Amino acid sequence: MNALLSVSDKTGLLDFARALHALGFRLISTGGTAALLEQGDLPVTEVAQLTQFPEMLDGRVKTLHPKVHGGLLARRDQPAHMAALKEHGIETIDLLVVNLYPFEATVAKPGCTLEQAIENIDIGGPAMVRSAAKNWQDVAVLTDPAQYAPALAELQAGGGTLSAKTRFALAVAAFNRISHYDAAISDYLSAIDFEAASQDGVPVRSLFPAQANGRFVKVQDLRYGENPHQQAAFYRDLHPAPGSLVTARQLQGKELSYNNIADADAAWECVKSFDEPACVIVKHANPCGVAVGKDALDAYAKAFKTDPVSAFGGIIAFNRPVDLAAAQEINKQFVEVLLAPGYSADALAVFQATKAKQNVRVLQIGLPPAGETGARHGCMDLKRIGSGLLMQTADNHQLTLAGLKAVTKKQPTAQQLQDLLFAWKVARYVKSNAIVFCKDGMTLGVGAGQMSRLDSARIASIKAEQAGLSLQGAAVASDAFFPFRDGLDVVIDHGASCVIQPGGSMRDQEVIAAADERGVAMVFTGVRHFRH
Repeated sequence: MNALLSVSDKTGLLDFARALHALGFRLISTGGTAALLEQGDLPVTEVAQLTQFPEMLDGRVKTLHPKVHGGLLARRDQPAHMAALKEHGIETIDLLVVNLYPFEATVAKPGCTLEQAIENIDIGGPAMVRSAAKNWQDVAVLTDPAQYAPALAELQAGGGTLSAKTRFALAVAAFNRISHYDAAISDYLSAIDFEAASQDGVPVRSLFPAQANGRFVKVQDLRYGENPHQQAAFYRDLHPAPGSLVTARQLQGKELSYNNIADADAAWECVKSFDEPACVIVKHANPCGVAVGKDALDAYAKAFKTDPVSAFGGIIAFNRPVDLAAAQEINKQFVEVLLAPGYSADALAVFQATKAKQNVRVLQIGLPPAGETGARHGCMDLKRIGSGLLMQTADNHQLTLAGLKAVTKKQPTAQQLQDLLFAWKVARYVKSNAIVFCKDGMTLGVGAGQMSRLDSARIASIKAEQAGLSLQGAAVASDAFFPFRDGLDVVIDHGASCVIQPGGSMRDQEVIAAADERGVAMVFTGVRHFRH
């Protein structure tokens, strides 16, 4: 039995090679991999010995040879194939272990030049992988060190052979790896502006390549989509960002549905944007209650007050661990999904006490690294349209006090400024047209997704009235400018004492004059937060 090993990432390879040798495999290898095996006192045949042809062109050509690809591609059940091998003195290769030049890691480094990127495009590796994977019925191909342990266990149990099921699974994984690799190369090269002057060999690249190659891995099939007649599945990015929903671990509860996942993502993206202990309750993709407090319980109690009716069957997210006190309060309501960075043992026991509560989908998810609490840092937002795709950078704008421009005669107080910033942060996660009333670190009324900003303002006030909350002295956020003064008048009529909005309307002066007339403070952000 022959095994060809040629890897860039040498993690775990020496131990794996020793085990292969013990099973009777003859080890064939290239360059640095061969040197590693020799240092480990393992007998190894270099590819140049096998092919009787030296490596050339600085290593660009070493495995592109019939004695390699013939040994990988020959079908053992085809007499003509085996006769051709015998005629040309070619041995079969039964096991291939290859991982590719680190193209993705190379181009991710700051200052990577085009020359460095090009030299890290593997040619021989993908060619061998494709050959072995195509001939999976006779050849096993390993492309990831994580595959070594399970493959070795089966090889040892099977006397040096792998089952057809395993070989096929390894072949699928191999073609997936080649697909991801080629897509990364395509993304990188097709984003280069060739005519733009490079800086020390570092090319100028567009955020949006000429060809977009999505790379997603299926997490699970779903029972159905948004509606029962639709089929659905859940996928994650090939390399998910830390602190993103796809990294969550489900601790208990029923299987997540399509809508559960969509709403949980909305809740998690919102709650992780806060530094203080926060709770976000989402229903149908919109926050219906958001609050900060001294701890999880306090934040939840305030968020729930905003809209107790809509909170029924909602998705609840925390940016702090859930303790017993918070769990007992949450447990009084019907909850679909609960998300938090952690749970105390006694809190989890609360959700497991009855069969009904055992259905609650409890997810544990780590917060992103410090300084990356905003939405989807470094990610692109994608939206499918008919036979097409819209792509944009994520809405990551972080507003600070320094970014506010007071435009009215009346200046906001220090407390009002805090309320305005809180309201603005919430508005970013509310479907347009968004109007959000807030005070003292909690939402009082949320108007979302209306065709008219006036209707959103009225709905927000109705929500507050239904919850028995006063809007007097509230801060109001509008995700886009007020095109006329009427929208401003509505929120002031319902109790707003200060307003935050982007500005930028042709009638800004009319709206500012209306704010001065009504005696409220207003600040402009210069940034809009549409969320369709």
